[in-house]
Formats: sequence, C-alpha cells, structure tokens
Amino acid sequence: MLDLQQIYNFLPAVYRIRDADIAADLGTGLDATDQQELNGLLAIHSSLSAQQERRLAELQDKAQRGPLKSLMSILAEQVEVLEESLMQSYDDLFIETCQEWVVPYIGDLLGVSGLWDGTAGGFSLRAAIADTIGNRRRKGTVSVIERIARDVTGWGANVVEYFQVLAGTQFMNHVRPLNLSMVDVRNANWRMLGTPFDPYAHRVDVRSIEKRLGKYNIPNIGIFLWRIQEQRLEQSPAYKVDDRRYLFDAIGQDTQLYTLPLTEEGATQRATPFNVPMPITRWMMRGSSDDHQQNIAKYFGPALSINIDGLPLSPPGAIPVSVCDLSDVLDSGGNIIGWAHKPANSVGVDPVLGRIAFPTSLPAPGDVHVDYCYGFSEQMGGGSYSRPGTLTPDVYVDVPAQAATLQSALNQVTTALADPQKNTAVIEIKNNEYYAETLSVNLAKGKTLEIRGGDGFRPVLVLSGDMQIIGDGDSVFRMDGCLVAGGSVVAPQMGPSGPPNLLAQLEISDCTLAPCDIPAILSVPAQPAEPRIRIEVPNVAVTIDNSIVGSIRAAADSTVSITDSIVDALHATEAAYAGPDAVGAGAVLTVNNSTIIGKVHASEIVLASNTLFVAELAFVDSWPVPVIADQLQQGCVRFCYVPSGSRVPRMYRCHPAADDPAPVFPAFTSLRFGDAGYCQLAKQSGPEILQGADDRSEMGVFHDLHQPQRVANLQNSLNDYLRFGLEGGVFYAS
Repeated sequence: MLDLQQIYNFLPAVYRIRDADIAADLGTGLDATDQQELNGLLAIHSSLSAQQERRLAELQDKAQRGPLKSLMSILAEQVEVLEESLMQSYDDLFIETCQEWVVPYIGDLLGVSGLWDGTAGGFSLRAAIADTIGNRRRKGTVSVIERIARDVTGWGANVVEYFQVLAGTQFMNHVRPLNLSMVDVRNANWRMLGTPFDPYAHRVDVRSIEKRLGKYNIPNIGIFLWRIQEQRLEQSPAYKVDDRRYLFDAIGQDTQLYTLPLTEEGATQRATPFNVPMPITRWMMRGSSDDHQQNIAKYFGPALSINIDGLPLSPPGAIPVSVCDLSDVLDSGGNIIGWAHKPANSVGVDPVLGRIAFPTSLPAPGDVHVDYCYGFSEQMGGGSYSRPGTLTPDVYVDVPAQAATLQSALNQVTTALADPQKNTAVIEIKNNEYYAETLSVNLAKGKTLEIRGGDGFRPVLVLSGDMQIIGDGDSVFRMDGCLVAGGSVVAPQMGPSGPPNLLAQLEISDCTLAPCDIPAILSVPAQPAEPRIRIEVPNVAVTIDNSIVGSIRAAADSTVSITDSIVDALHATEAAYAGPDAVGAGAVLTVNNSTIIGKVHASEIVLASNTLFVAELAFVDSWPVPVIADQLQQGCVRFCYVPSGSRVPRMYRCHPAADDPAPVFPAFTSLRFGDAGYCQLAKQSGPEILQGADDRSEMGVFHDLHQPQRVANLQNSLNDYLRFGLEGGVFYAS
C-alpha cells in the first residue's frame, strides 16, 4: 500500500528540495492547536509512549510540509481510499470476509431466499448461508435442523424427535431399552424433567404441533429456542448478608444462575444442557446420588458457569462444594430468621436463588468475589458486554489505576478542566467493584464529563445520597455502563454556592439505576425505592438509552428522550413519569421502543413509538386517567399500547382499539426487576402486541430483537430441511 512518503519520493529530488525550502521560508504548517500539542510533546523529558512517538512524528512531518507535499498528501488519501475499496471488493467475494450487506446477495446465489436480514436484530445470517451446501447434503437429519435453527435465529436451539419418547408397545426388531412406559420413581433422574432434554416416555398427544398445542406424536419434531441469553460477570463482589452468608448479585437480590454455554464441537453434534443458556436447577448441578462432586465439577470452577474466587478446589486444602436449598426460614409471624440447610463442612451453593453459605467449621472469608452468569433477554442496563467509548477526551482518569475513588477522580478532572484548552473529560472505571460514595459534579461552561464503566466491566455505584449534577451553560454530563444502587441522579435548581444550575444535557446510556429497594451495602444504609432521576431545573435535555431506570421526575420546561429502555415504578398504579411533585406534568417526552411501568403525565408527548405504557389507576386515585399529555394539538402516538381512557395526542394503529376482536393487553413473563424474564412479553399478549410495531416486530423494550422475524426465518427454513410427512413446531424454552 502506497503512503504519502512513498508517493512524495517518486518526485524528482529538485522539486522536493525546492518544496522544503518554501516550507522553511513560510514557517510552520501547523495551526495553533497542533503547535501547542507539538510543543507539549517536545517538552516531555521522559521516554514517550509508542502512541506519543507516532503522534510526534506526524506533527513534525506536518510542520515541514511545503505546498507540493501538501498536495501529495491529498492524493495519498485518495489512493488509500481506492486501495481499501479494491481490497474490500475482493473480500466481498467470500462469505467469511464480506460486508454484512453482501450476505443476502451471496445467499441469493445459493438459492437461500425468504429470510429476514438479521442485522437489525443484532445477529447475522452469515453462518446459515456459509453452511448452506453442507446443510443440504444432510437434509432431514436432526442435527442439521438444530443447526439451521441456531443459525437463522441467533439463539441456542435443541430439536426433539417425539417418536423417540412415546410410551407404547415396542417392535422387537428395534428395541429401545431406555424407552420405558413406567418411571422408576425410586431411581429416577429428575435433573431434566420438564425440559427439552426430558428422557422419559410420554403418552401420545394428537393435537397439532404446528399450532403449539400438542407435542408427543409420531410425525412431530419440536424445535426449542432459548431466547433468554446468559450475561456473564467476572470478579464481581458478592453481596454480604453476614460473615458466612453471601448472594451472587451485588445488590443483594435472589438471582437464578445460568449455564455458560459451550461451543458445539462438530456439525453433527447435538445440543446438550451445556450448549444452551439454561437456568441451573439444584437437581441439574447435584446429579445422581453417586456422582455429586463429578457433576458439580461440570458447573463449578474457573472458566465454568459458577466460580468463587480464591476457593481451593483441589488438594491440598480443598474445600468441598455442595448443592443446597438455601431458602428462607420463617418464624410463626412470617419473618425471615435465617436460611435452611446450611452445610457445616462444605461451601453450600444454591443456583436457583443465587446464594452461598460458607461452613462454620472454617474461618469466615474476607471479601468474596464471584464469576457467574445471570439471564436476560438482551444486553442492556450495564454488564460485561462490549461498550466501546464514544467520547474522545482531553482529560482521562483511570479508576483505580490513577484514582482510588470516584471523588478523587472528580477532583483531578475539575483541576484539569480549568485549562481553557481542555473541554472533555472521561473517568473510566476498570473493575466491577463497589464505589460507596456521595458524588457531586460541578461543570464549568462548555465542559463535558463522562463517567463510564470500562469495556467489559460493570462497576457498582452505591450512592449514600443524591448524586447532584450542576453545570454552567452548555455543560454536558454523561454516564455509561454503570449499575447505580440507591440515591437519585439529581439536577437541582441551585448550585452549592447559590448560582442557578444551567446544565444543558444529561445522558444515561447502558446503565441500570436500580428501581427496587436497596439493602444495606458496606457502610451505606438500606434505602427504599424512589425516583431515580430528578430534574428540578428547566432547559435540560435528558437522554436515556438502552438502560433500566426507576421512575422519573422532570420539570415541565425540560425535555426527556427515552430509547430502548425500561422505566419501572414497580407497579402500574405508581407514577413512572411526572413533574417534581409526582402529580403535575413532567418534561416534554419522546419515547421509542421502550416499556414504561407506571402512570405517565407529560406536558407534551412529541412522539411515542413502539412503546408499552403499562399503567392503570388505583382504586382511589387522584389521577383522572393513566397516561396524560397536557398538549394534545401537537405530537403523535403510534404503534403503542396505551391504556383505555388515556389523554394523548393523535394515535395511529395503537391498542386497545375499537376494532380489536378481543381484549388486548400486554402480558409479561415477569415484572420483577432482577428476574431473567423481566419485561419479556408472554404469548398471552396476542399478535396485536407481539407483532404490533411499525415493522411487525413486538412493541416495547425488546423491539430490536425482532423475535417474530427470527421465528419466521426458522419456519421458512423448515420446509426445506424436514423429511416428508414430518411436522415441526417451534417452542420457546425460555
């Protein structure tokens, strides 16, 4: 690849010498900012980093450029663009290296058609098209149907041939010794009972499998999909109940643990419980009576589904691990007085509740850190998923490498931003630890500050009080990739010294501002659920994206934009969005692809699209209707669920509607924050909700998963790969 220097060297030496003389006569070719940066690099007496040396060479070369070399630099840029285009054109000939938009075209060449492009849903059809020829050679086999299901949906999949598990008289030429009509209850293996991996025989069911009514029949094939995905956390602090009792969840919630799926080794390998993101039950982890430790070793240990940091698992000094039911023990008054079945000589783990009990026969542990997987439908609300930083800062502080606490990092940033040449700052937290502090942010005019979790980390900010955000004109505060427990993010009317708060923007992205009650954590006392965002000052533009937050209180003269997020007031009768008094009108609202649990009162709804307003009035309520917009002449509400009687601007294709054939309402797997199925729509919601968005996807926060389109891809593919006479049914395993 030709670069500037190579192109410049092609010119005759006489022209290059003359160009260098002109550059020397005219002076530097740098502007004031570049010159200041060059002077700063030259003033460094210690050794430079590789990046600094590279930048110094660039600036020195730029300073010595005459008009001829400047012209050549423009030509070099265009040559680089052309070479990159040629290289990409070659890469686009192959499914492994082509751009995503080329994938459907290669599919057309192979006769793969009728599939919805999964790019918008966060997955690719690349694997399905790449394996097309090999899959067609194995048409009709269970393994290829399983692979097709996995490739065209992007979810874990398992296929069940129901004739294999039918109870009936067997043909003596094809005896299946394990296919017994009766279950030996005494020696039964209960680990997989009721799951797609259930090994026991069932009586025949002649209802249609295509309509998900029946399963167990001779021509039936069941395809199970795991929509809930594992979300991995490593080196996360376990919540301390007392010296020997801990919870995996950092903010003290009971959490169902999930398997960390293993990659299937070959094209013909069938999925096992270790290849899909399954909730781990006590029976699954414990195993049968004679192989407890061997079975536990499949789940527990470094790089496996569950691990406790620093726990010796092998001699010398090995501590055995046992699977326990660590449910609450209640007294006669219904008060929790402890946990059941705590082991005396082993570490007890309850994967259903996400609890740990250390034995009384050993010294109490110090800080406990854990690796585990929890379940959720999508990567949102903070987590270890990749979140590349979008802000290039003038000031950067690494926590804990450069500052032990967030407050000390804020102090460093405040000092650095006093320089008028520096306008943006980033505080990046590169671990999953607790940060129990009361923070106050003060931004000068035109300054931008971002507090973010490092890529792959989810720090826990335990606020002992409100986090106050104060700024002068055109100031911006951003928070990205954090779990915030307790307190509220507040933009107060006045700063601490009296001047009015002129904060311009507040942006929250990929964060969880826990909407639930928060137990005591470290030195911070327990705190009840309360509004997590309070905007008391006008003219603040609030942006919430891909986040989970509690209820919002915002002054009517501000604006709030909510995208791909959950706003949870914990009950449909509580106020999820309103003014500072929780009754009056809140800020001007724009909401897209979101789920709002609770009542809404906005001064104006500019646009609501593909959103679920899960609201209702209490038996005695001061609100006249569940959702209110004071300004009805402007704005639009489209493709949303809006409770009957609500006062909103012009509605377009919303539900419930007068022409609905039956009552329409959103039904959820769970509305408890912390559950794997939190805000996941259940099939009882009906097609009006499940396919009611503007692109025929589902309404609500998980709109961008495009679940109906994924299932349609699978159903379109089944006709090509099912053997004649067989019927396939698609079921959700989670």
